[in-house]
Amino acid sequence: MTINTLGLVGTGAMGRGIAQIAAQAGVEVLLFDAKEGAAQEAKTAIAATLSKLAEKGKLTAEQVSAATDKLKVIGNLGDLAPAQAVVEAIVENLDIKKKLFSELEAIVAEDCILATNTSSLSVTSIAAGCRLPSRVAGFHFFNPVPLMKIVEVIDGLLTDRAVSDALLALGQRMGHKAVRAKDTPGFIVNHAGRAFITEGLRLLGEQVAEIHEIDRIMRDVAGFRMGPLELLDLTGLDVSQPVMESIYNQYYQEPRFRPSNLAQQRLVGGLLGRKTNRGFYHYEGGKISGPAEALDEAPAPPLATVSLPPLWISQAHPEFAKAVTDLAIQIGAQVETGLRPSTKALCIVTPRGHDATTCASNQGLDATRTIAIDVLFGLEPGQRRTLMTTPITSAATRNAAHALFAADGSKVTVIRDSAGFVAQRIIAHIVNVACDIAQQGIAAPADIDLAVTLGLGYPKGPLAFGDAIGPKRILDILDSLLLVYRDPRYRPSPWLRRRALLGVSLLTPES
Repeated sequence: MTINTLGLVGTGAMGRGIAQIAAQAGVEVLLFDAKEGAAQEAKTAIAATLSKLAEKGKLTAEQVSAATDKLKVIGNLGDLAPAQAVVEAIVENLDIKKKLFSELEAIVAEDCILATNTSSLSVTSIAAGCRLPSRVAGFHFFNPVPLMKIVEVIDGLLTDRAVSDALLALGQRMGHKAVRAKDTPGFIVNHAGRAFITEGLRLLGEQVAEIHEIDRIMRDVAGFRMGPLELLDLTGLDVSQPVMESIYNQYYQEPRFRPSNLAQQRLVGGLLGRKTNRGFYHYEGGKISGPAEALDEAPAPPLATVSLPPLWISQAHPEFAKAVTDLAIQIGAQVETGLRPSTKALCIVTPRGHDATTCASNQGLDATRTIAIDVLFGLEPGQRRTLMTTPITSAATRNAAHALFAADGSKVTVIRDSAGFVAQRIIAHIVNVACDIAQQGIAAPADIDLAVTLGLGYPKGPLAFGDAIGPKRILDILDSLLLVYRDPRYRPSPWLRRRALLGVSLLTPES
C-alpha cells in the first residue's frame, strides 16, 4: 500500500515536523488540531521554515511552493475521511489516544492505517480499544523531526504486517531511516538510552567522580557529544525522570533500568536543567556558568615538583602491561622489571572491570602505593587518561602518577575506586542493554545500532561499540561488576555471553 494522503492530528512541534517532511516528500497532509486556529498556525510556521531553507539554498522556490500546497488545514475530524493513514501526535495519555482512535474509526475507511507517535505507551493497549486493532501501529519520530533522521515503526501484538510495511515505506519516502520494532517499553531508542544515563547517575551517587569529570571522560575518552549529566540538563529532569521511572516500572523493576534518587531529588527541588538555569550545572544565557570546576580544569602537578619513584607495572594482563610500559618509557619513567615491586615503587595495575582495591588485594600489593590506569581508553598521546586510586592511596602516589601520565601533554582525570572505571562501566552497560534488546527480538541487531546512532547520537551503535572493544572484554567487565556489586543490574545478557564465547560479532543474528 502506498500512502499519498496522510491525516495528522496534533500540530505541536512533533506534529509540525512530521507534516513538514511528509509534505516535502509529496504526500498530501490533512492538518487537524482540536485547538482552534492551531492547524493554520502550524501551516504558517511550516511554510516559514521551508522559506528559510530556500534562503539557505537547501530548497528551491518550486520545492517550497509544492510542499506548502500539500498542507491542507481542516476544521473537524470528519474531514479526515479521505486519508489513507492518520498519525496522531497528541498528549501522552492512553485514555485520550484511545478515545481519538475510536472516533477516527467511525470516520475513515476500513483500510485506513491508524498510527500513534507515542514514545512511551503500549501500541497494543491503544489498539485494544479499536474495532480493527490490526490496522494500528506505532510511528515514532524524534524531535526535531526534520533533523532526527530515524523513525521507529512498532508492531503491536495484533498489527497486520502489511500495515507496518506501509509505514516503513512511508518513513523511508519521507527521508528517514525506518526501523521495525516490537511493542515493548521504550521500543528501541528510549529503551537503549537508559544505560548511559542511569549508570552515569550511579557513578555520581557512589562519588566515584565529580559531575564534570564524569562528563569529561565520556566526551574526551569515549567520544560522546556530551556526558550523561549534561544530557539530563539538556532534556530536562521533568522529561527524563518520568521516562526513567516509567520504563523501570513497565519492566517490573528490572535492575538494569533502575533510576536514581539523585535525579528525583533535583526534580522535586526544581533543578530541572537548562530550562531553569540550574540542574547538575548552573547556566547563564544557555551556557554553563558554574560551578567553577566545571569550567576550568585543574592542571596536573608539574613533573619537576613531585618525587617520582620507579614504576612497577602489573603483568596480570600482559597485553595491557606492555602498552603501559611502552607509554611510561616514552614519557621518561624508570620501570622496574622484577616479578614483585620494590618497597619504593609506584605500583600500576590495569584492571578490566575490577577496582583498584581488588587488584591490590589479589596481587598482594601495598594499596597506599597502588594506582590503576584505564587501558581500554586514553593511552594514546593527546587523549584523556583515567587514573583510579584505592581508598588509601597516598597523596604523594596520586600526585606522582598524575604528573607522570600528563607529562606528554595529555589530560588526566583521577577518580576514586570503581569497578570498571567510568568509561568501561558505562559502555559495558550500554552494550549489555542493547544485547538484551537483540535477545528479546525487539529489533534486528543492525536496526538497533542504526536507531541508537541516529536517535541518540552515539559515536557508534552499541553493538558495534562492543565489537570495537571486544565482546569478551565487555563480558569480563560485566562479570567483574557483578562480582563486586552483587547487583543483578550487571548480569550479562545471554546474547553477549554466547557471542563472546563463540568469538563472533555482537551484530551476528540468530541463524
